Amino acid sequence: MFRVLLYYCYSPIEDPEAFREEHHRLCLRLNLLGRIIVAHEGLNGTVSGLTADCEEYMRLVKADPRFAALEFKVDEVPEHTFQKLHVRVKPEIVHSSLHHTKPYEKTGQHLSPQEFKDLKDRDDVVVVDVRSDYEYNVGRFKNAVTLDMENFRDFPERLEKLKEFKDKKILTYCTGGVKCEKASAYLLEQGFENVYQLHGGIIKYGIEAGGEDFDGKCYVFDSRVTVDVNRVNPTVISHCHHCATPSDRMVNCANPHCNAHIPLCETCSQQLEGACSTICQQHPDKRPYDGTGTYPKLSNNYNPEQGLLSYRAPSGIKN
Repeated sequence: MFRVLLYYCYSPIEDPEAFREEHHRLCLRLNLLGRIIVAHEGLNGTVSGLTADCEEYMRLVKADPRFAALEFKVDEVPEHTFQKLHVRVKPEIVHSSLHHTKPYEKTGQHLSPQEFKDLKDRDDVVVVDVRSDYEYNVGRFKNAVTLDMENFRDFPERLEKLKEFKDKKILTYCTGGVKCEKASAYLLEQGFENVYQLHGGIIKYGIEAGGEDFDGKCYVFDSRVTVDVNRVNPTVISHCHHCATPSDRMVNCANPHCNAHIPLCETCSQQLEGACSTICQQHPDKRPYDGTGTYPKLSNNYNPEQGLLSYRAPSGIKN
């Protein structure tokens, strides 16, 4: 049995490059695949691996005093949900235009899934989705305010839309919590007083609160693309980009110059060969469609043990 782990922790890392090298070696030793971002402000990742390897990884990460408070969101899966291992140093652990914020110093009040559930429908509360449009279009909380963002870095530009709610309790949410840390910190900085965030995000809400009133599916950043969250009152809210029939089957357009994240039903996917339109279908650079609609990024082939060489998963592990 395999597991997929989703996690983040805002905690200062003095030497991100040195940490990345060490952490990359750990992931190789434990046969983990996935995407990990290291920055001066902390650690953010999603990895998959065998259950025993994931258990050891969680133990070792949390043994580091810098990440003692880190919480892993854990899901059981039948196989690896990634094809490569990437461990990269970046300026931030989530791409934003809020480089100055320090969530480990000040951020919105964390709400457990049950606390979020108890508060979300009150008259003095507004629930705010801080994710990108392609994410909330396939799934979101009932009555949530969405911000029409292609990328999280657009969040400060959407502040005007939230000013009418300044006298209410603002409950932010995202997939796993990492975006809410910066979004809620920024809202506090801009004078919003009652700012909260769903601790552990949609994924933890599904695990601990049954996902009640989360309509549709949750977009995730691995080969599954979307996952079921709501076990209480599930529904489908998205429609096929081409024929408009109800569909929560998400794909990336097969034209790499488009690469739109869209719902596309099985029939239209086959007819358009994974493209979002006939124009993209006819593009000379269109990628071959294998039925999944996912196109993993190529590895930079960096292995800290051997330099720039290709990494292959050990025998028996799907790569």
